[in-house]
Amino acid sequence: MNLETPTLRSLLAFEDGDAVRLLCAPAAPDTVVRRIAVGLDDLGGPGDPGRRQEAEGTLLLAVGAVPDAGTVREAARRGACAVVLGGMGDESGELTGPVTAAARETGIALLARAEGVDWAEAAALLRSALSYARAGDGADADALRGPEAASSLAVLAARVATYVKGSITIEDTRLRVLAHSATGPGADPLRRTVILGGRVPDWRVAELRRSGLLRALWTAEDVIHRAADGDDPERLVVAVRSGREVLGSIWAAADGAALAPDAARYLRTAAGLAAPLLVRERLRESGTAHRREAALRGLLHGLGDRRTHAWSLGLSPDAPCAVVAAERRPGGRADDRALDVLALEISAHRPGTGILRDGDRLALLLTGDASVRDHEAAVLAVVRDLDAVVSALPGSATAPVWLGVGPVGAPERACVSYERAVLVVRALREREARAAAAGRPRPARYADAAGAGAALEVLRILDAARPVWESGGGPVHDLIRADLAAGGELVRSLAAYLDAGGDVPEAARRLVVHANTLRYRLGRVRERYGVDLDDPDTRLLLTVAVRLATRGATP
Repeated sequence: MNLETPTLRSLLAFEDGDAVRLLCAPAAPDTVVRRIAVGLDDLGGPGDPGRRQEAEGTLLLAVGAVPDAGTVREAARRGACAVVLGGMGDESGELTGPVTAAARETGIALLARAEGVDWAEAAALLRSALSYARAGDGADADALRGPEAASSLAVLAARVATYVKGSITIEDTRLRVLAHSATGPGADPLRRTVILGGRVPDWRVAELRRSGLLRALWTAEDVIHRAADGDDPERLVVAVRSGREVLGSIWAAADGAALAPDAARYLRTAAGLAAPLLVRERLRESGTAHRREAALRGLLHGLGDRRTHAWSLGLSPDAPCAVVAAERRPGGRADDRALDVLALEISAHRPGTGILRDGDRLALLLTGDASVRDHEAAVLAVVRDLDAVVSALPGSATAPVWLGVGPVGAPERACVSYERAVLVVRALREREARAAAAGRPRPARYADAAGAGAALEVLRILDAARPVWESGGGPVHDLIRADLAAGGELVRSLAAYLDAGGDVPEAARRLVVHANTLRYRLGRVRERYGVDLDDPDTRLLLTVAVRLATRGATP
């Protein structure tokens, strides 16, 4: 990597395809990149020679521009050496044909913004790549970069360790270890624990908080020194910043001998070199999360190519999968953290589980390598544990969470499992409402398709019948529409009457009214709307209509 004159090739080598991908190379063997511009207006007009000369060596992110050949030609006329377009689709698609031809014609490099990366992330990562080549001018920076140019955190950690005469760890703001130098024979037990665990242990974090070191680290502008204390060796630590934002920290620990006298100076320089690398690490993690979420959403909702989505998630074509839908009552308390707790619980105990949050619903894709029967048992065991977790939360009685389990199948059938899991949740909610109305004990708030019973098929039939019902007419339609407009008293009375199997005293008890009051209301149904409750076809239609008007609707 040429550190004095950054080139497009060096930027792409640093960026590694996380934010942009090259569609068409520039006409020149390589091209110098001096700055990153956002939008054509940042380049000035083609008729302004001064602005055009200033724009030479600019990599343009064509934000807001149409991704076509005209934009490429306009960027070239204004002096850009490369242009990044959004919405390009697959590089073999028809859209890129004329655009690539325009790039070859003008000699400009053509790049496409990667899927799952927004413009802000692309700009941040490319600017980090550019600033890396300019970071930390001077002999110290050249020494730390070394012949490898320290293009990764691991290389940087190894180089810094050489000059500070100690052990180095580079951590993010969550105190996870992103890179570390080799551990010498004199390394203290804490360093070994941190490296083996991949993060600073909780007890150590609590200790750092109590001592005030963490607060000092996030606010100090310079290297912090911590003297040796018993078995805890001398340490130096510095925050890594991008502007005012803290990205992480670099720790140097004495490794059997004292740190170098000028260790703090090298640590300061290393922080400047680490900043763009930590930005890249953060955006790479974010981009990976975006891509996984898009693949999981496509798989669960049956969008796009399911085989491709499964491949993106690292799933074998025949791996047994089941979807669990966790749902809270819509419009619940803003401070209800039940779904967040579930997501954390499943992440901690079953890493690799696909987690998709959509408002009041959480979808979990549980995969395994056992037989279908064994996986079904394992999934139900997980769901029982999750139910116990949310049931123990404060306020769970008034802010419940229902857990529905879909059938086990191949990854390409995950959308079917998700659909059934959501239906199971609806069946559980309806079952609980019926139990409450009848004064019965609260039923379980989790089940699979077998546990949901006939209610699952009833809901499917109701969903299929809704368009037919809404396009029809007649006495039952007139009754339902008029009464709902007036408040729905008759609809609620009919629902209780039908649910009680025509038992007027029981239905009246559920409604908390006198039996004669309910008989009067049923009489109004016959007299005012001409609906004969003794006719079996009318009763069937009325049952479907009332269910559609109350709890049977699709959420």
